[in-house]
Amino acid sequence: MKKIYLIITLLLSFSLPFTGLAQDCSLRVSLLTVSPGEELYSTFGHTALRISDSTGTRDIVFNYGTFNFDEPGFYIKFARGKLNYYVSAESFANFEYVAMMENRSITEQTLNLTCTEKEKLLAYLDWNMLPANKYYKYDFTFDNCTTRVADLIDSIAGGSLVYKDITKEPMTFRDAIHDYLNQNEKPWSKLGIDLLLGRRLDRVMTIREELFLPEYLMNALDSVTTNNQPLVSDKATIFQAEFRGHDKHSVTGPLFIFTCLFVLIGFLSFSANKIIRSFLFGFDGVLFFIIGVLGIVLVLMWVATDHYMTKDNYNLLWAWPTHAVAAFYVHSRKRWVRLYYLFYAIAQLILIALWFWLPQQLNPVLIPLNALLIFRCFILFVLNKSSNASDTLPK
Repeated sequence: MKKIYLIITLLLSFSLPFTGLAQDCSLRVSLLTVSPGEELYSTFGHTALRISDSTGTRDIVFNYGTFNFDEPGFYIKFARGKLNYYVSAESFANFEYVAMMENRSITEQTLNLTCTEKEKLLAYLDWNMLPANKYYKYDFTFDNCTTRVADLIDSIAGGSLVYKDITKEPMTFRDAIHDYLNQNEKPWSKLGIDLLLGRRLDRVMTIREELFLPEYLMNALDSVTTNNQPLVSDKATIFQAEFRGHDKHSVTGPLFIFTCLFVLIGFLSFSANKIIRSFLFGFDGVLFFIIGVLGIVLVLMWVATDHYMTKDNYNLLWAWPTHAVAAFYVHSRKRWVRLYYLFYAIAQLILIALWFWLPQQLNPVLIPLNALLIFRCFILFVLNKSSNASDTLPK
């Protein structure tokens, strides 16, 4: 449907005034691919279109995926998938300066388009930049800065472009995302994405769907032909980022933190010290409340947002929303409380046994945290069985 809409608007755009760039064949159209940056929003790179002319009077970059931090209700709209994204334009000089300041490489691929195709492209961009047409609902995997450019190029070429598979083996969306996060040493961002994005992210990508990442599109275009000629007539590196390496997060990463927490709490659980017992009393309540709140967030991301990839989230198998209430009864001696935590512990033992065979890839760094939850549940079951839970501990 999106491609049909794009083709229709391309045809209609011929009746619209040009920006003045598309009046002759002196235009040069190129794809700009910017390497990943340090911030999470830039971790996967960026794709843009550059339009310049031989006179040097015009050199404009068109960016999809632009958003406004100052938009009213920004964070709520972003979380619900209702934030308006839009196409913007800037001078190439400014585009290059920002990339250099952020130490991000820029690769340029000149597109081998006919004069007519260039005119169609500029007419569409001119139409797309109008206030009434510039906004759209963003989707991280299916409608982002890269897929928009890929669809536009394909439509300009008449929808005849054939892409080769650039992955060595079948790859899921999650595999592709993990590849970038691992390269950029972002284990906490990886964990966050694995928590929020559900089973749908584990579907194997088609060849066309692989193009949702900037570098994947760049590499795919190298082997594409149009009119029996290569689509990319020239490829050059405009700016090469300085290699600075990445900080190793093995000590501060989630696997190390969760493992240390499990060992520490496990050790303290067998202490008879009253101060430590008081600490664990509060720790249990806070831990299960946080897990419960996380579960509520995952449910809301599933049913109350427009995000496609947050549906069908198997993290709810361990992040039970009911913990947000049960946490206030964590040391109650009531029978239902004891049975609740016993049932949860047994369910988590089954989950760990099936961890790597689920339809959704759960992040393995969560296993120590899951083990901690199981351990504390069994401790609570034993403690709350006592006639005086505050003074009795297993020895």
